[in-house]
Amino acid sequence: QVQLVESGGGLVQAGDSLRLSCAASGRTFVSYAMGWFRQAPGKEREFVTAISWSGGSTSYADSVKGRFTVSRDNAKNTVYLQMNSLKPEDTAVYYCGASKIATMILLSRWNTYDYWGQGTQVTVSS
Repeated sequence: QVQLVESGGGLVQAGDSLRLSCAASGRTFVSYAMGWFRQAPGKEREFVTAISWSGGSTSYADSVKGRFTVSRDNAKNTVYLQMNSLKPEDTAVYYCGASKIATMILLSRWNTYDYWGQGTQVTVSS
């Protein structure tokens, strides 16, 4: 069992930065690839980024490439999402997930994740 808790969301202006954190419980954190998804009102949950268990591989949605950076600290059981140059269209609830899947391309699918956090709201004003 893995419990995930996101933090770091808030209200910012367009062009600002935020760093989200996702803290995981349990000693098996290193066994999981981690991903970030987001869901805006009235829209489906969409893939943002994923990172392998070692941190050596990452993938990003085209909409965030060059602006967002995912990283993890396995010693702290935490994954981070650094978001720069935020846009109003980035407004959403951001969720982190943990997956036993090792194939990066599959980590863009929300149904490959075993555990989810409760989400943190990010609002970007124009």
